[in-house]
Amino acid sequence: MSKSDVFIGSLDQGTTSTRFIIYDHNAKVVGSHQVEFTQFYPQAGWVEHDPMEILESARTCMTKAIEKATADGHDVEKGLKAIGITNQRETTVIWSKSTGAPLHNAIVWMDVRTTSICRKLEKELEGGRTHFVETCGLPISTYFSALKVLWLFENVEKVKKAVETGDALFGTIDSWLIWNLTGGVDGGLHVTDVSNASRTMLMNLKTLDWDKKALGELGIPSGILPKIVSNSEIIGKVTKGWPIVGIPIAGCLGDQHAAMVGQACGKGEAKSTYGTGAFILLNTGDQMINSTNGLLSTVAFKLGPNAPTNYALEGSIAIAGAAVQWLRDGLGLIGSASETEKLASEVDSTGGVYFVPAFNGLFAPWWRDDARGVCIGITRFTNKAHIARAVLESMCFQVKDVLDSMHKDASEVESKGKFLLRVDGGATVNNLLMQIQADILGKPVVRPADIETTALGAAYAAGLAVGVWKEEEIFSSVERMKISTTFNPILEDENREKKLQSWCKAVSRTFDLADLSL
Repeated sequence: MSKSDVFIGSLDQGTTSTRFIIYDHNAKVVGSHQVEFTQFYPQAGWVEHDPMEILESARTCMTKAIEKATADGHDVEKGLKAIGITNQRETTVIWSKSTGAPLHNAIVWMDVRTTSICRKLEKELEGGRTHFVETCGLPISTYFSALKVLWLFENVEKVKKAVETGDALFGTIDSWLIWNLTGGVDGGLHVTDVSNASRTMLMNLKTLDWDKKALGELGIPSGILPKIVSNSEIIGKVTKGWPIVGIPIAGCLGDQHAAMVGQACGKGEAKSTYGTGAFILLNTGDQMINSTNGLLSTVAFKLGPNAPTNYALEGSIAIAGAAVQWLRDGLGLIGSASETEKLASEVDSTGGVYFVPAFNGLFAPWWRDDARGVCIGITRFTNKAHIARAVLESMCFQVKDVLDSMHKDASEVESKGKFLLRVDGGATVNNLLMQIQADILGKPVVRPADIETTALGAAYAAGLAVGVWKEEEIFSSVERMKISTTFNPILEDENREKKLQSWCKAVSRTFDLADLSL
């Protein structure tokens, strides 16, 4: 078989949809399909997914993507060499080892039901909110999987019984997918990768293994945990009942780590992915930097069992594209997300309006789960175009806050050349958003030709494991820069500083609002 007949698949399981994309040996898309699935909101601040619906969405996407590629003349069934998986991180599932059934809906990463557990642990543990930072790089927060596991232990009788009888398995969505893809109750493999494991608050960042001390302090039994593997290795093969039987699963990364690989971020380089939330990561190479400015220390990637570990500083923003969805679904100001750019372009400023989308609290660098959304500066002059533009600006201000913290924490490892921000994700098709981002940063913003770098990163990891690509091919950025779009800042420094001061004032107004009366 010639190289032109070689294909790699990428299963990209996000917060609102699942995609399966098939790439050829040049990393060009030859077939793809996407399915949206349901988000459930049982109470204010609670967000859930149905794990079985996620499985079905994966099955549908695989089938349809293969059909599309085949219809275009590609012999995917014969030439597919491996698949990679990338997933929404921190989202937590506990299921039955014996029946394969989930014991509760998946608790989604942005869910804040564990607030009281967080406060309790902060009081009980010696180090308070930062008790686990030295070992796992993460503060005690509703964001991370360990707290969601504790909530399930305490509140779901089926989970409690399954843990007591040894029938419970815990995993983030990657573990749930891989277990089912490799056999489920008939010998399914219970694994996760280093990037997803680094987001549970249970993995030691230095040893890349589950931290026994943390498990003991939280009362989480090691028997429910998956085995930790690297991001690029043959994990297992897809079994019968799926559209791609016998194909190796050879790559697995959390979505933001996959985007780093897809963006070819080497040491000192940063990327921002704009999806439901926004996630900014700076590759710190072999240095694990403990932030003093509200960021998270995490694994960037480990591209093989014997490959070196790259670490990263991360700033996680809970609400980015989700604010646009709110404009559409909550307020009805737009009919589709794509209308936002046109509406916001009708005005040349927000007219003094500042919007802070602290719907479920604020993540980095503020870490305020008592924050709630505000829209301030409204006058009789304000119209819906000003609101739409303020929503776009809110994404960019939040990214600026995170990058400022990164510069303080990691100035020694940042790329020595002119700083630029690599961007990806669905929202980056909005040219106005990208120009606003460059203006607020005062730095260039570079958008690749293929903005779906999360799926591409998972494909690269899988292809690397089976020899389709070499690492130097993946991280060569010369050619991709030629076809990228660069947005340069045009806003004057004085105006930028005034806007940043107003933004900080708006953020301060969001604090201590979680207990407002209904």
